[in-house]
Amino acid sequence: MQVQSMQFKARAGQKLADQRLQQNLTKLSTKFVSARATAMTAIDFPATRAALKERRNRALENLDVWLETFEREAARRGVTVLFAETTTEAARLVGDIARRHEVKKVIKTKSMVTEEMRLNEVLGQMGVQSIETDLGEYILQINDNEPPSHIIAPVVHKDKDEIADLFAKTHGRPRLTEITDMTREAREMLRPHFMTADMGVTGGNFVVAETGSVVLVTNEGNEGMCTVMPRVHVAVTGIEKVLPTLEDLATAMRLLPRSATGQATSNYFSVLTGPRGEQDQDGPEHMYVVLVDGGRTGLIGGDFQEMLRCIRCGACMNHCPVYQKVGGHAYGWVYPGPMGSVLTPSYVGLDKALDLPQAATLCGECNSVCPVGIPLSDLLRKLREKQVERHLRPWKERLGLAVWGFLALHPDAYALVTKLAVRVLERMGGRNRSIARLPLGGAGWTGTRDMPAPVGRTFRELYAAQRSHIG
Repeated sequence: MQVQSMQFKARAGQKLADQRLQQNLTKLSTKFVSARATAMTAIDFPATRAALKERRNRALENLDVWLETFEREAARRGVTVLFAETTTEAARLVGDIARRHEVKKVIKTKSMVTEEMRLNEVLGQMGVQSIETDLGEYILQINDNEPPSHIIAPVVHKDKDEIADLFAKTHGRPRLTEITDMTREAREMLRPHFMTADMGVTGGNFVVAETGSVVLVTNEGNEGMCTVMPRVHVAVTGIEKVLPTLEDLATAMRLLPRSATGQATSNYFSVLTGPRGEQDQDGPEHMYVVLVDGGRTGLIGGDFQEMLRCIRCGACMNHCPVYQKVGGHAYGWVYPGPMGSVLTPSYVGLDKALDLPQAATLCGECNSVCPVGIPLSDLLRKLREKQVERHLRPWKERLGLAVWGFLALHPDAYALVTKLAVRVLERMGGRNRSIARLPLGGAGWTGTRDMPAPVGRTFRELYAAQRSHIG
């Protein structure tokens, strides 16, 4: 997926004007947010989150050790483990596997890492057909390879009628409007691909070091078809997804489905350990795991290492007031919402995602729901600081911040300037006591709404007067 994050402002404006999208995005609050709140009542969320945070930190503090342990244990069970420094290298490795096994068709599960790799495009250039089998990803693929707008619900931006029209056009069948009928039709379209594919490509929600296992969590069961039916299975995931033990996995699974979809457990939960053995009746003949760096090691030991704890549940974007209004496509890359506003600049470069650190209100809602306690609003603020330090923000903005910083360090000057400012703003309000347009850098605040004019006295003056009155 190409990086288009520099177009966030323009895209966000378009999405805000799209009334159909606005209606579709209400599903976030009516479905995911409420379901998560209900699901969390069954557990001690603060204690479980603290436990998972500690376990994820333990893995990251000795990431090289646990990756080596995973590689050793997986290899002992017949798995070939490959490491890729870049997403381009990862795509090449998967392509090499396909070429080695003379693969003509690949079936895939939903994987954000393969979106980073642009894997479908790479396979297509090799002449290998790549079929998305997650229902949401399948819908997007037949809609001119549209990118996902959410990491858990990739097609949340579309409604049933849009999908019904798309199915009728693509499948050449009568238009269906009942969800059960539409999903049955999708299964009928995908079944021949399941039966004839040479290779299955999946993500990996986690990899477990002590057993060399790959963990997959889905609600549709397509991951089973992608890992059992083809003769080759390739799991692709980020290096940060390693967990030391199955006990760590058990803790993670108490929070992942609850945070993602509001379920106590997902419909399908697979722990895949090695290819098919002599006594096994199904499973792939060959199993590979491609562990992708793609900028992740660059976060270790730095200001943004905490982002590596992320388990990709999507809770932050479900609850984010900005994401709820603009959707995922406005962010311009694989990862949207608050987590994407930190990850995208970290992975592709801050200069290629200038608007994303600003694409948040810093309300802290994402912090409160994150199952691994990532302080997303703090990290976004750090990115804003780095933008100013590197002169990546407009000079007027940097000048304004410099002036404010000076005044904040000199209380007497601050008091004088604010005293003058509130009196000027009071006069600007006129009889209506409403300001239609702020001068200088404040125009953005009044571009779509009026600002109530202040009473003409600062808080300090009002507070002093109140104390005098009481006295």
